[in-house]
Amino acid sequence: MSFRPEAIRGGERPAEAVVDYRLTRQQVVAQYRKGRLSRLDVCDAHPELRRAASGAGRPTGEPCPICEEAQVVLVTYAFGARLPAGGRLVTSARELNQLARRGSRVACYVVEVCPECAWNHLTRVFHPGRA
Repeated sequence: MSFRPEAIRGGERPAEAVVDYRLTRQQVVAQYRKGRLSRLDVCDAHPELRRAASGAGRPTGEPCPICEEAQVVLVTYAFGARLPAGGRLVTSARELNQLARRGSRVACYVVEVCPECAWNHLTRVFHPGRA
């Protein structure tokens, strides 16, 4: 007997899921609020990520869990074959659809960023164009 996903699904290619990091986020925020993590520990976004958030981020309407003054935005980066080594900033749904139609596998990383205090957290990872 095989324990590979193909054996369980009758030989079909397994569907890929979205990996969600909400529980990890809740844990980090809870540790910060309890004083176990400092603001310097959790507000460490790279300057380029903060620029991307200010220029191309998608507003969420949610307040930052750390500074509670600014709203967090979502920034999406794509990584894969024939993309820059540092990833490609995805700025629109149209661009995401184009990446999904590519023949090669692409992984997208969605990061929550506060442009004001530099809070950042990986929100989810997904592969566009997959079942």
